This record gives sequence, C-alpha cells and structure tokens, in this order.
Amino acid sequence: MTVTEFLHAALPVQDLGRSRQFYEGILGLCPSDRPLSFPGLWYSLGKQQLHLIESSLAPADALNTERWGRNRHLAFAVTDLGTCQRQLELAGYPVQPSASGRPALFTQDPDGHIIELSQRDADDG
Repeated sequence: MTVTEFLHAALPVQDLGRSRQFYEGILGLCPSDRPLSFPGLWYSLGKQQLHLIESSLAPADALNTERWGRNRHLAFAVTDLGTCQRQLELAGYPVQPSASGRPALFTQDPDGHIIELSQRDADDG
C-alpha cells in the first residue's frame, strides 16, 4: 500500500447551523459542493477538505485542559493572528495562546473540537 495524499478530515457536529456560523462566519471558510444526501457541510482548503457531518454524537476533543495543543486538533494557517483572536473573543469563543511561544492560538468550535490557528505569511508556502 502507498498513501499518496491527504484528502479530508471529518468532524461530527450536533447543529449544522451553529457550526456554519463558526466555520463560515468566524473562520471565513467557503462551503464546497457536496454531492451526498445526508446532513453535512464540506469546505475546501487548498487541495484538502474539511467535512462536517451532522450527528447527535459529537464528542469534545479537550482531554488536556491546560494545553489544548496536546489534544486531537485541526490546524489552519492564517495571515493575521491578532485579528483572528479579536474576532473569536468578540464572538465569545475561548482562546488559548500556544504554550510554545510561536505565533499560534487554539480555540474550540461550538462542539468543543479544538482548532489551532497558526500565523503564516503569504510567502511561507
């Protein structure tokens, strides 16, 4: 077997409307075409996708509550970490700076999934 590419990650979410507000309204992701009939949302991020699948079983990711980055999480690159932090805080989402000191922070979506936002300049590739 040879794995050649990472295609997508899927997260169970309890309320698609609430999740849409976070992923589109706060993070600014744009929904992608989704040819399936069960409730969900797809987002394209470069060649990869994030799939949100509606489910009554959407366990939170935080086991280590002191350092969120040591839990299961998704990581996204952003160009302005300060603006992201202000938007998250204004919308009432929790924020935890990276313990490493690098320009990154962690937050949680409405279902408790941990999201890392890392500062990347456009020329960082």
